[in-house]
Amino acid sequence: MEKKVCVITGGGSGMGLAAAKEFGGSYTVVIAGRTAGKLEAAASELRAAGVDVRPRACDVSERASTDALAAFARTLGRIGVVINAAGLSPNMGTAESIMAVNAMGAINMHESFLPRMGENGCLIDVSSMSAHLTPGFIMPRRWYSLSRDDPERFMRKMMGRVNFFPGRVRPGVAYAISKNFQLDYVRMEAARFGASGARVLSVSPGNFDTPMGAVEKEEAELYIRYCAVKRLGRVEEIARLFAMCADEGMGYLTGVDILCDGGCVASGVNPLKRNVA
Repeated sequence: MEKKVCVITGGGSGMGLAAAKEFGGSYTVVIAGRTAGKLEAAASELRAAGVDVRPRACDVSERASTDALAAFARTLGRIGVVINAAGLSPNMGTAESIMAVNAMGAINMHESFLPRMGENGCLIDVSSMSAHLTPGFIMPRRWYSLSRDDPERFMRKMMGRVNFFPGRVRPGVAYAISKNFQLDYVRMEAARFGASGARVLSVSPGNFDTPMGAVEKEEAELYIRYCAVKRLGRVEEIARLFAMCADEGMGYLTGVDILCDGGCVASGVNPLKRNVA
């Protein structure tokens, strides 16, 4: 039998690294990211834990890079799980780079991996509770379908909406739109994945104790006040959720988003007014 392969972008730290540990008992794990040093450090930690791990450089915003990642993973065995955890938060880049990594990155990963995934495979895009909290009027949802046929025009439309806002808030707007797009994208993609015997869904984490979360610490502390569970999420918790969603026993679960935010969205918090509605 072919070995089962799990590919994790953003696998060098945080949720991606926790996912690699979770899947490492049953899969050959490919961890991918843009920073070679971070990947090697993560790979050393995983090998020490007995994980068969292969670090691989990848920039998800570049289609050639995701194609190369998918081709490499396929040489190792049957690609059963793909966790697309690569992403940039509002304090980690420009509006343009955030949109390129978060939105175009999802498109590139889908296009590169769907043809190479095995029967009963599952791809999970890691979105964000911001996709649920940001007011809907900001989202250019009428243009999301361009992602299927004209990605370049899709990006122009996304950035056109972002650039409508003042410069200081554009990274945050780009983040919210890119993550909201992922929710609709898995819905649009469900039938196409299903025709290949695969599944696709998204998971929307709230505030978790990760390096990315530390960059957004001030914002996270604000929202924790409104959570039902008044703490940061633990990466092991989200990794376990990934594993449950990807399990072949969950074969009827596709085309949906699963929110894991400690009850923040349920509180009715308004991100514009910073209060409970």
